[in-house]
Amino acid sequence: MIDRREFLVLLSAAMMAARAPRAQQKALLAIGYLDTGSLGAFAPYLAPFNQGLGEIGYAEGKNVTIEYRWAEGRLDQLPALAAQLVDRKVDVIVASGGFLSALAAKHATSSVPIVFTGVSDPVGSGLVVSLARPGGNVTGFSPFALELMPKRLELICELVPQAKVIALLVNSNEPRAQGVVKDVQEAARTKGIQLQILMAGNEGEIDAAFPTLVQQQAGALLVSPDPFFSLRREQIVGLAARYAVPQLTRGGKTPQLAA
Repeated sequence: MIDRREFLVLLSAAMMAARAPRAQQKALLAIGYLDTGSLGAFAPYLAPFNQGLGEIGYAEGKNVTIEYRWAEGRLDQLPALAAQLVDRKVDVIVASGGFLSALAAKHATSSVPIVFTGVSDPVGSGLVVSLARPGGNVTGFSPFALELMPKRLELICELVPQAKVIALLVNSNEPRAQGVVKDVQEAARTKGIQLQILMAGNEGEIDAAFPTLVQQQAGALLVSPDPFFSLRREQIVGLAARYAVPQLTRGGKTPQLAA
C-alpha cells in the first residue's frame, strides 16, 4: 500500500533540494507531474495531492507551479512527455502510474530529482541501485505488489473456495511476467489449485482471454498488477461481470473482488 506520509516526506526532501539553488531568485518552484493515465482518472486525487503539498508548505500559484503531463494510456508517449518537463526546467518530477513513467523520467534527466509512486520492483526495473541506497536522482516507494502475488492467490482462494481452477492474467509485454507466473504457480501447487495462464498485451487480447477462461472452467481470475491492466480496469471488470467470473485486481490502493 502507498504510504501518504512517506510520499510527502520524499517529495518535501526533493523540493528542498531543488529550492536551494533558487534561494536568491524569486521564481516559483515547478513540479512536473508525469502519469501514464489521464486527468479524468486522476481527478479524484487532485484535491488530496494539493492538500498534501499544503501540509509541507506549498500552494499552487503561491510558491509552486505544477506542470501536468498525461500519457492517456499511450505509454509510448512517456519519453516525449518526460522530455517536455525537463525542457520546461521543472525542479522536481513526480512519476506516477507505474515504473514506465519513472523510467521515462530517469532517461530524460540525471539531475532533476524524481519521486516515483507505486513501483513494484524499483531495483529490478533499473530505477534504483538498492532499496536502502537508491543513488542518483531517483527515489520513491514501492507497494511490493509483485512480491505479494502469492498472497493474493491465497486470498482469492479464501474468497472463492469452490474454485478449483484459477486463471492468472499477465501482460505479455511485461519483462517480469515470467517471474510473476513462476511465483504464482508455486503458490498454486502448495494450495492444490490448478492455475491457467492467460497472456494479454493489448485490449483485443484482454477481450479474447475471457472466453478462453470460461472454456478452461476457471472459477476465478487473478490479475497481475501492471500499469497496462490498471489503465484498462473498467474493461476487465466489465468482462468479469459479463462472464460472471470473480476477479481480484489491484484497484487503487487495495485489492478489489468483482464478479
